[in-house]
Amino acid sequence: MMIMLQAKRMRMAESFTAKNPVVALNDIIPGLKYELVQQMGPVHEPNFCMKVTVNGEVFHGYGGSKKKAKQAAASKAIASFVQLKNAPAPVFQLSFDVDMPDMESVEAEVLGKNQPKMVADQWEPQEDQTELVHKLPLRNQSNEILSGSEKPLLAVNKNPVMLLNELRSDLNYVLIETGNSPLTKRFVTKVEIEGNVYEGFGSSKKQSKQACAKSALNMLYNYNFTPIPQIMSHIGISGVSDITEHDFLSQSVADRIGKLIMEKYAMLMDDKPQHYRRKVLAGVVMTMDEDMNEMHVISISTGTKCVNGEHLSISGKALNDCHAEIISRRCLRDFLLTQLEHMSSSQCDTIGDGIPLILEPNRHSQGYFTLKRNVRFHLFINTAPCGDARIFSPHEKEDHQSFDKHPNRKARGQLRSKIESGEGTIPVQTSKSIQTWDGVLQGARLLTMSCSDKIARWNVLGVQGALISIFTGPIYFHSVVLGSLFHPQHLHRALVGRIQKQLVGLPPPYRLHNPKMNLLSSTESRQAGRAPNYSMNWTIGSKEPEIVDAMKGTVQESALPSRLSKMSLFKRWQSVWKEHHKASQSSNLNESVEHYRSAKNLAIQYQNAKRQLLQAFVKAELGCWVQKPVEQDDFRLK
Repeated sequence: MMIMLQAKRMRMAESFTAKNPVVALNDIIPGLKYELVQQMGPVHEPNFCMKVTVNGEVFHGYGGSKKKAKQAAASKAIASFVQLKNAPAPVFQLSFDVDMPDMESVEAEVLGKNQPKMVADQWEPQEDQTELVHKLPLRNQSNEILSGSEKPLLAVNKNPVMLLNELRSDLNYVLIETGNSPLTKRFVTKVEIEGNVYEGFGSSKKQSKQACAKSALNMLYNYNFTPIPQIMSHIGISGVSDITEHDFLSQSVADRIGKLIMEKYAMLMDDKPQHYRRKVLAGVVMTMDEDMNEMHVISISTGTKCVNGEHLSISGKALNDCHAEIISRRCLRDFLLTQLEHMSSSQCDTIGDGIPLILEPNRHSQGYFTLKRNVRFHLFINTAPCGDARIFSPHEKEDHQSFDKHPNRKARGQLRSKIESGEGTIPVQTSKSIQTWDGVLQGARLLTMSCSDKIARWNVLGVQGALISIFTGPIYFHSVVLGSLFHPQHLHRALVGRIQKQLVGLPPPYRLHNPKMNLLSSTESRQAGRAPNYSMNWTIGSKEPEIVDAMKGTVQESALPSRLSKMSLFKRWQSVWKEHHKASQSSNLNESVEHYRSAKNLAIQYQNAKRQLLQAFVKAELGCWVQKPVEQDDFRLK
């Protein structure tokens, strides 16, 4: 009798393993209904979640098709009340007990007796699909937090408009069109939810509507469409251990910064369609309060070129580097000089156009100035800065077990330089490279350090430069916001991580500053083709934007020195220097301030910090900083 019972059990087990799990479950409990819970992932590589309810318990299954997800759900349901000996592993690698139950216990479990409990809201996706989903405490139409099995899984790549419509029905999107020409045309979409208005912008109606939905999802549900959730899920893995949640700027603040820059650029270039075309757009935004709600656009710039070797200036009249982010930083120095000029000559609290003073006397150093509390500067670039921050494949999937397979290879973190008359960068030599004036004029290709390397330098020395540091000390960017090609690991390494261990003992108040970072919700697409040879710059307070011939480094058509040239900024600094000494009743007006290099050497702590920074790159075996010919700084004001 026992042998017959064992044979019957084995035949039952074989029937379950041989059958399709959906068919097997239907044989036990006919008429079950399967429901689609969520579709995740991109259109070309979807992932589905199906559920089936058996005796009041919910079982979920995942798969690359609805059929596979349905089978996975059925497998889980069967596994909950039938244990099969030596059964093949189903879709989700379920493990079964070896001991076979007798037929009476099987029948009892099918009827709902002694059925093992299973938590309905424990939805665990496949290990290789974890990057596609993100659990969040969402709310329903009544603003109540969804709980238990009602918690939806949010797909990172799901259309944000569809997702928002699932959570908030009957939304009314309002489209606004801006710009007077096809080049300057922009679209803004707004939607009102519970009395709050959310908006998004883009170059097309579809893009602006998606950006609007992303903004609403971010503010209402703290949902993030950038790579940050995926990166944060891998904290502790090699190459990501230095990044924490505090390294990321609030998504809403980042989106507002990008929106202000885009709007200001469109307004400035509205009547200049011949100069509207650009590849890289950068700008600096200043926030004035702790919550970063009060914002002012300080500078706007475009450009991707460097000066041609034959147009190098021995009198400081030519701009060497017209890459957008470099020009925006020079605009910020222009703005800081305006602040210093005003501090020296006026008692008013504003500087035209209602712009407040941001400097105040430094209590710890008489005669010097510091930024007022909560004043922060944010750098926006519509793409990753050239150099180390951009050397990665944006669409290749990462191996989650070893996030960066080669974190210590020399290509990672290597100093890189831009090449004359070209785009892109190349690694610099490991030994010291000296560029000579006569060599460049004879035909040697002029090299300029990459934007990634320069921003890393600003994170140690500050954005103010040597001359202004005499009055203010170091001023750092609070954040770096990108419009595309954002990879937190690579950006963090390029701007901070690669010299973190080698840079020690900096003279106070200099330090290695770690700026916050983020990506806009509405990213820009890649623009194929050659970049224009001109660069645009605008600083707050300027009546018109200035257009510079990037290959010559001078104002286009007139060939006059740019207002951002070394000579122009040095003249203004010298006036501040004289006013400062006059106000302090000092007679020590050293004649050396007429000489540009000597004036820069007055910033002793700055120069010491600079030497330590360059040595840190050498110690890390990342190459030597390529300097311009020394003759460039050996000029005097006439």
